[in-house]
Amino acid sequence: MEQIFHRILVPTDFSADAEHAVRVGSELSRRYHAPMTIIHVYDPVAYSLPDGYMMFTPGQLSPLWADVDERLALAAKDASEAGGVQPETRRLQGITASEIVRFARDSGYDLIVMGTHGRTGIARFLLGSVAARVLQTAECPVLTVKRVALGVELDASEAVAAARPT
Repeated sequence: MEQIFHRILVPTDFSADAEHAVRVGSELSRRYHAPMTIIHVYDPVAYSLPDGYMMFTPGQLSPLWADVDERLALAAKDASEAGGVQPETRRLQGITASEIVRFARDSGYDLIVMGTHGRTGIARFLLGSVAARVLQTAECPVLTVKRVALGVELDASEAVAAARPT
């Protein structure tokens, strides 16, 4: 089989949709013998207060980093068990969509696989869509995957087959 993809990036927010994307990314990784990296981007929030802005201190972030690292390790374990090739993890900090695109570009990834919550209408307008921004700005192909409604989940190999380039 021709190796179309050489490095696969799978961003996660640890949602069920992102877990499904890890499974699909793992299947693609296995099929194309392409190493994969699972990343989580922490988007720092500044709180506006009467006397200025407040951000978390490094001491306050320490428990958060520990939790993120633990969840990334579990995602890598799941990816490995699903056949993902050399799953690695990274945690990044910044504006989520921008960091995903920058990391993919700077690190030479040729495919981004990410879950989408499937928000529409006012929810998408108010909450935005990281997947939409990544789709618009990434320099490499982006495969967005979402779980099928009503609790019926598309098998990862079925999703890969449906997304196969022609």
